[in-house]
Amino acid sequence: MKLRRKIMLANILLVFIPVIAMGTISYFNFSNTITTKSSNFYWISLLETDRKLSYALNEINSISNSAITQSVIQQTLKMQTDITDYDLKQKINILLINHPMVHSFRLYSRNGLVYSYNSSDSLVDLRAQPWYDAMEAADGVPIWSGPGENGSSSESQPILIHSRVIKDYYSLEDIGSIVIELKANLLDQVFWETATMEQGNILLINKAGTIVYDKSGENNGEAVSFPFLNDNYESANNSFIDKYNGVKSSITYLKSQQSDWYLAAITPTTVLQAESIPIRNTAILLAAFSLISAILFDRFFVDRLIRRINSTVSGMRLVEQRQFKQIATEQTSRIDEADMLPLGFNRMSAQIEELLKQIEIEQSMKKEAELQALVSQINPHFIYNSLESINSMAVLQGNKDISKMVISLGRLLRISISENKELITLQTEFEHVKHYMNIQKFRFEDKFEYTFDLPEHLKSYVTQKLIVQPIVENALYYAIEPMEQKGFIHVQATEGNQEIWIDIIDNGPGFSEEVLQNLWTNANFNRSKYKDSSVGLRNVHERIRIRFGAPYGMMICSSPGYGSTIRIRVPKILPTQENMVNQ
Repeated sequence: MKLRRKIMLANILLVFIPVIAMGTISYFNFSNTITTKSSNFYWISLLETDRKLSYALNEINSISNSAITQSVIQQTLKMQTDITDYDLKQKINILLINHPMVHSFRLYSRNGLVYSYNSSDSLVDLRAQPWYDAMEAADGVPIWSGPGENGSSSESQPILIHSRVIKDYYSLEDIGSIVIELKANLLDQVFWETATMEQGNILLINKAGTIVYDKSGENNGEAVSFPFLNDNYESANNSFIDKYNGVKSSITYLKSQQSDWYLAAITPTTVLQAESIPIRNTAILLAAFSLISAILFDRFFVDRLIRRINSTVSGMRLVEQRQFKQIATEQTSRIDEADMLPLGFNRMSAQIEELLKQIEIEQSMKKEAELQALVSQINPHFIYNSLESINSMAVLQGNKDISKMVISLGRLLRISISENKELITLQTEFEHVKHYMNIQKFRFEDKFEYTFDLPEHLKSYVTQKLIVQPIVENALYYAIEPMEQKGFIHVQATEGNQEIWIDIIDNGPGFSEEVLQNLWTNANFNRSKYKDSSVGLRNVHERIRIRFGAPYGMMICSSPGYGSTIRIRVPKILPTQENMVNQ
């Protein structure tokens, strides 16, 4: 992230966001307090409403309880015939219509309707009514069905239905049923005094989610799906936020004393949040002021600093590309830290450019000197011309061993003095080692054996010359020669993804841990036995590093009594890539 954005982000994090956070927290805390208080208010209101509702319905229950135990009704239902006697009708009417809210009633025997008072024809078929099964299951307990349940809410005169099974007073056998229709004004009186907030509403809902009664009268009979209708639903304060009629509302509920009925108070959240709007507006104004302040600070203070830093960064990127150009500076009489930054960079850039030029010259001279010095240690080119004369004399005198030895030595030296060519094929390098081993066989005779393993497809790859022979020589003199039993040296080449591994393996006594730790340094390491070995090994390692770079070189694995393995790692280079490597 750029510095300018970081400074802007810091302003936002330290000023803008805290203001927004404080305003938001205050707004929501106040809103939650209002919502909580309204929920508590409605909870108390719903408790009072439910008490009134229970009182009103219990009045009707009491009338029903008294009437169905009277002998006139008991005997009428047992006869199971229609009532035609006027006096008998009057006696039954006196029992049931003395309450002002009773609109009509019907008496049913087990065979059908026996008497009705002021009732509509819609209730003639008792078994077709939606509340019939619940009445039968209640076994004599009164069942209530509100306007939204019994379908009367859409009629001109909604009714509240009280129904129950009538049992024989003595045997408790079912002898009939009674259905009492009450004016919906009964519910109006109960709910009318229920306190609500502006645009608030009170609902009476059954377990199935049907609105039994709506105080506003607009949604009777409609279905809702509030979560408290589920048996496993729990709420800490019997309130929650949900949508009702598409409007986000605060809903407080109470399970009524009447079975399967719930009371719910609905208030739109916009009404509850109206008092917290000034706090919200104040938070927005403070946030806008903070944002404008941050923008002005960026424009008049940060912009100038960032321009200086950007120009310096651009100059640094040019320096990374080895382009040492002076960056532009503004001419001003007042110089502060921001102006000193590009001026100091220009001076530093000029000094770095001069130093790099000097280093390049020195490194070039040093590399050339190192290569020449290292090669000169192992390039015995001063005796090659004399070997032809020695070979001729050996042939004339019939000494074949001397002739073979001189031929191998000549071929050995031919590679060493081959026109300063530093890269040779692996096949040539292995042949060079083979000639060296042939010469050593004359000296050591049967004291050792050797083998070579160079896969055919690796023979054409090129590598730094004279890197295997010094390692083999080291193995002969410091591993094989001191041994009493017969020695063995194996040279093999294997390939990796981008490199070739050359392993020189012997069965000599191996190096001790002390020797391995001090092999590359001569500090406190004066044992003459390994001093020359260390020089030879480092010679090969450093030549590979100088030629191919740090990933390549030599690794030594050895343990006393288990021989040694020296692994050389060189890159895969075909003869077509040789010029590229030399460059």
